[in-house]
Amino acid sequence: MGVVSILQSLRALSEPTRLRLLSLLFHEELTVAELQEALGMGQSRISASLGQLRRQGLVLDRRVGKNIYYAAVLTAVAPLREVLLSAVAELPEAERDRQALQLVLNKRRDRAADYFDKLAGKFGRTYIPGRSWQALAHGLLRLLPPLVIADMGAGEGTLSQLLARTSKQVIAIDNSPKMVEYGARIAKENGFQNLEYRLGDLEEPPIDSESVDVALFSQALHHAARPQRAVESAWRILKPGGRILILDLASHTYEQAKELYAHVWLGFSGVELHAMMEKSGFKNLEVSVVAREQQAPNFQTILATGLKP
Repeated sequence: MGVVSILQSLRALSEPTRLRLLSLLFHEELTVAELQEALGMGQSRISASLGQLRRQGLVLDRRVGKNIYYAAVLTAVAPLREVLLSAVAELPEAERDRQALQLVLNKRRDRAADYFDKLAGKFGRTYIPGRSWQALAHGLLRLLPPLVIADMGAGEGTLSQLLARTSKQVIAIDNSPKMVEYGARIAKENGFQNLEYRLGDLEEPPIDSESVDVALFSQALHHAARPQRAVESAWRILKPGGRILILDLASHTYEQAKELYAHVWLGFSGVELHAMMEKSGFKNLEVSVVAREQQAPNFQTILATGLKP
């Protein structure tokens, strides 16, 4: 690579988006859709940046069926490798991009999850007497071992009551006195001795450290003022070997949710949930979309789990 070419390449990489793109492609061959997911950018911006990198001979593409994969031209990047790595390390998005790339690759490799999604989509499509998600959920709950579960942001506690049927103990946390009063009354009326409602906040739950097996956030984390603090609190209350389980909305743009449902956050991306759990110390992280609504605004439900070593 001549001096002029090196200067032109450095000029092309002076723009942060192109630098981030080349950094990802230096490690892995990716499609535009995968790059969009990793960087959280629109298709036109990604394509325009790829076009400039390709004109400089830093990126090449190849078609596989309907997909086009992009990769860094290693021979062209080699003279710039040290400069590239140093520049990337200075980007504020560097760590986030690393995590996002790993999630994208995990999703690509997780063929079993794709197959399960197809099977799940068929369940209930054809009517069969007695077969429903409701009945299946009740059956699966019976398979759970007798765990101590913290239901964080439990509301009136419908899920808590279902879990209490087979759990050793369920602690339902909510910051609404009326919700706690109502849930406690219903639990008493139904004879649940192992279900306790406590008034408290997701970020500072009134639960002893290392005392629960599962910390569950079911459509609750988007109500937290500081979601990271809530995840860190889950770490505190979990026993070693305990698990965090988050079911929440995937990132969306339905602003009305703040007024209609008192949501503080418009869902979370897989990258955000992965980063929250990793920062809190959780290992064996898994994040995936597990449900998609067919009606507008087409909310998606994302599942994130992690283990406390």
